[in-house]
Amino acid sequence: MTVSVRAIRPGDRSDAEAFARIRMLALPYVFFTADSVEHVLARLHPDSHYTALLAEEDGEAIGTAQLSLAHESPEPGQALLNVYVRPDRTGRGAGTALVNAGEGRLAELGARKVFSWVLDEPANRVFADRRGYRPGSTAQFLRLDLTRAELPPVPAPPPGVELRTAADFADDPRPLFLLDAECTADEPGDVDYVFDDFGTWLEETWRHPLQRHDLATVAVADGRPVAFTAVRTDGGTRYGTGMTGTARAHRGRGLAKLVKADSLHRARAAGFTEAHTGNDAGNEPMLAVNRWLGYEVCAQEVHHVRELG
Repeated sequence: MTVSVRAIRPGDRSDAEAFARIRMLALPYVFFTADSVEHVLARLHPDSHYTALLAEEDGEAIGTAQLSLAHESPEPGQALLNVYVRPDRTGRGAGTALVNAGEGRLAELGARKVFSWVLDEPANRVFADRRGYRPGSTAQFLRLDLTRAELPPVPAPPPGVELRTAADFADDPRPLFLLDAECTADEPGDVDYVFDDFGTWLEETWRHPLQRHDLATVAVADGRPVAFTAVRTDGGTRYGTGMTGTARAHRGRGLAKLVKADSLHRARAAGFTEAHTGNDAGNEPMLAVNRWLGYEVCAQEVHHVRELG
């Protein structure tokens, strides 16, 4: 059996479908579809040098990798490399081949430090350690069965706050971009990001095909967004929240709990049966909100880093 690695062919639907299928088998808590794979390939900023790789064994796709430069970080030379192999095709050399190819490409681009998320399972952590990756922060995946959960009622908004959806900002989403940028700057993580390009945010985030603006709740005060939760779905019955954030001046008022609860109720009313979210393991305020909503931890990933050269 021979394993080879190649980049996804832009516009090749079968490549996009294979990539999405492997990612959903290896990491079912993060949604991928062929449409989302094609969107990222076509829309990510050119400075990211984003590349999607497929590992094939005798013509069968069995592994994936995503690599890019962290071009929105104020620290140059940082890069991202995430590798996933089909659970029933591990131990065949696909992971090693993908890491070698990914690191080689990133080194060519001038990367000096590579960050990678690794599922918190013994075999995966041993693999990362042998490759010279050091563990860092931990993130948790959480799940909620919407067919059985007794959701708490949506709290009453504080005085002067009203609830809308992201869809209400379709004509001018810039206020949501500004709020997203402020919240992202304060998000826990090993890589700092500065979002200051509205056009890039529109292409990469707002217009992402899995976004559901009608399910994304926004808290508004004095005519501007002050808290929000972003929503993506898998094209079926699974719903997930990504970023949930509150403007600095409005923190401590329960707005994160408010927007997440309202969005969950919207999702269940729309027929979604399974809810997913994720958190930095050290973000206790948001973990408390998710426990209150009924979420339970279903898996963990550990952020690893390796110095190149």
